[in-house]
Amino acid sequence: MIIGERMAVFIASLDRGNTPFLEELEKEALEEGVPVVRRPVQSLLKFLLALEGPGTILEVGTAVGFSALLMSEYGRADCRITTIEKDERRAGAARENFRRAGREDRITLLEGDAAQILEGMEGFYDMVFMDAAKGQYIHFLPHVMRLLPPGGLLVSDNVLQEGDIIQSRFALTRRDRTIHARMREYLYALKHDPSLETVVLPTGDGVALSVKKQSGQS
Repeated sequence: MIIGERMAVFIASLDRGNTPFLEELEKEALEEGVPVVRRPVQSLLKFLLALEGPGTILEVGTAVGFSALLMSEYGRADCRITTIEKDERRAGAARENFRRAGREDRITLLEGDAAQILEGMEGFYDMVFMDAAKGQYIHFLPHVMRLLPPGGLLVSDNVLQEGDIIQSRFALTRRDRTIHARMREYLYALKHDPSLETVVLPTGDGVALSVKKQSGQS
């Protein structure tokens, strides 16, 4: 928890929740140990969808499809979402959840390694939601930047690693050091790319919002 527990509980108490289907899907996922986007980030996504009104969304990291369905539910009625998932079992569960929700015509699931899929993708997406393996964000970034038009929004979830991002690498277990280094590199890249304007928020486990600047903007 990045913000104080009492403050987090208070803010959470103000939330009006989601549709019954999304509430049930979230409950099922958490009972099965499948991570879904946290409640504060859900609220942020709904706000951004209302503010930006993206017509096309690319999601990197589907899991069982909760966040894709959330964005489909609270985004524009004509919004189209493309989502990428590597894990075969989770991809199968996501397809079933899209069917249950009646959203197969609005959500396209691409199954496979995100780096390979992104490399072959063309066109533009108004919004990109990065919610995959944290150690891979830095490798996905060049592809995402190519697919993001001027004015497009990149939302990167889980960027503060439960606060571990500020720790010395020597305070971490050896297995976590690579992810720690790559996430620091990713955040540095977002904040120092002259074509992006980025803010990092201590929401959930940390969210970075990056807007690709219009041509001529300094």
